[in-house]
Amino acid sequence: MGRVSEIVKHLIIINIIFFVASIVFGELMYDLFAMHYPKNSDFIIWQPITHMFMHGDISHILFNMFGLWMFGTPLEQMWGKKKFIFYYLSAGFGAVLIQTIVYHYDVNLVTKLLSENGLSNADINSFFDTGRLNTSIIQLVGEERLYSGFQSYKAVMVGASGALYGILVGFAMLFPNVQLMLLFPPIPIKAKVLVPLLILFDLFFGFTSYSVGPIAHFAHIGGAVTGFIMMWYWKKNQFNDRRWN
Repeated sequence: MGRVSEIVKHLIIINIIFFVASIVFGELMYDLFAMHYPKNSDFIIWQPITHMFMHGDISHILFNMFGLWMFGTPLEQMWGKKKFIFYYLSAGFGAVLIQTIVYHYDVNLVTKLLSENGLSNADINSFFDTGRLNTSIIQLVGEERLYSGFQSYKAVMVGASGALYGILVGFAMLFPNVQLMLLFPPIPIKAKVLVPLLILFDLFFGFTSYSVGPIAHFAHIGGAVTGFIMMWYWKKNQFNDRRWN
């Protein structure tokens, strides 16, 4: 796995270009290319794909690009360029779809609660734009619930993590007994054990209030589920690799 494969190399280069551009141009890059909630005025149609190439900081991009190189290279070498890029982008789309559905649930729930408490559509739209509400309404609906809906409406998704989770699932299904070394603690663990554990952690953090930073846990789950469905489908139907040549 020392040599980087061609599509993986190109993906890493594109991610680096986007990252450098985000340093140079700042918030403009995130306004244009990060994924915004579809009803937010900042949403642009190309964001479901461009968000995969945006990252929040240096540790974010380093971790994702290391994972892409380490786990994506053997998949591309086995599948070929076309099949690999199709799988990678599909996992990324699956990630943003699931996370957006979660955001949509939050936004719709708050919209319904505000409507039931007498707010007009204009008042509700104003709340999602500004975050401001009458104190009595906040007490009736609940500050935590309102904050969750507002955060979902204003959420900005960046990173290749969702696509990477699809890559991890594909790797674990093709190379289940490969020994991987954890960093903390430094112990060996098989791919078929590590990847399900990562997904379980995301499920736990996604459904609880415990989380380390603004991580889109359901995007990880979406990428993993999309990857699993594709792997299962290809295996069940004995997918013909020659279609991708």
